[in-house]
Amino acid sequence: MKQLLLFLALSTTFFFSSCEGDPGPPGPPGADFLGQVIEVTVDFNQANNYSQFINFNDFGVEVFESDVVLVYLLEGVDGDVDIWSQLPQTYFVEQGTLLYTFDHTFFDTKIFLDANFPLNTLGSTFTNDQTFRIAVVPAEFADANLTMEQLLNLDVNMIETPNIEQ
Repeated sequence: MKQLLLFLALSTTFFFSSCEGDPGPPGPPGADFLGQVIEVTVDFNQANNYSQFINFNDFGVEVFESDVVLVYLLEGVDGDVDIWSQLPQTYFVEQGTLLYTFDHTFFDTKIFLDANFPLNTLGSTFTNDQTFRIAVVPAEFADANLTMEQLLNLDVNMIETPNIEQ
């Protein structure tokens, strides 16, 4: 009896695993969006007010208002591997607190130094030949306008995938 039940269970498993239904309709083609990266090496000094503007058009990068802009500072190199730190980045130096930070529009980004001491007392280690990686990540504004309560009660299976256009 046990062997008969085992035979029926195995044959039923094989029967159902070999069934194949009609393929569904093809879905919309996926979008190939890759972020774009710019690397720049700059000097900070009194003449440029310890700041640098990086114009995206100079690098052929188109940035939309909803895109995310991230900036990283090259901290060092380990062998042949770069070590990057995301801005803002704070350093506690002898004179006080130094901050590498940035702001951006969809036309450019401004990388600048901020400190609680006069920046002209800062050594060249922190001002000369500073390399930054600017990453532009494609994004789209969310338009659901849901409240927090609606978000917490949201059935994830009911969400429609938005049509991404750029």
